[in-house]
Amino acid sequence: MQEYIVRRPLKRAPVHPGELLREDVLKNLGLSVSEAARRLNVSRQQLHRILACTHPVTTEMALRIGRFAGNGPWIWLRTQQAYDPWNENSTCA
Repeated sequence: MQEYIVRRPLKRAPVHPGELLREDVLKNLGLSVSEAARRLNVSRQQLHRILACTHPVTTEMALRIGRFAGNGPWIWLRTQQAYDPWNENSTCA
């Protein structure tokens, strides 16, 4: 799958990668947080913090999620990189 990079100013704040993981990936796969954490080989608490958008997706976690979701780490890293400057101290919905 080829990705296209859009280069235009954003008019709204980017979403946290945890929100994408929670709302798009886990929901579509029908997985619980516990089962997803087991498959990612991380603790349930660690995954829950990312899904709650209180912790960032690190490079290591992006590698794990990319393998798990089948789309590689780059989308998760870029999403986190776009989110960080916009949302210094906020949490997602």
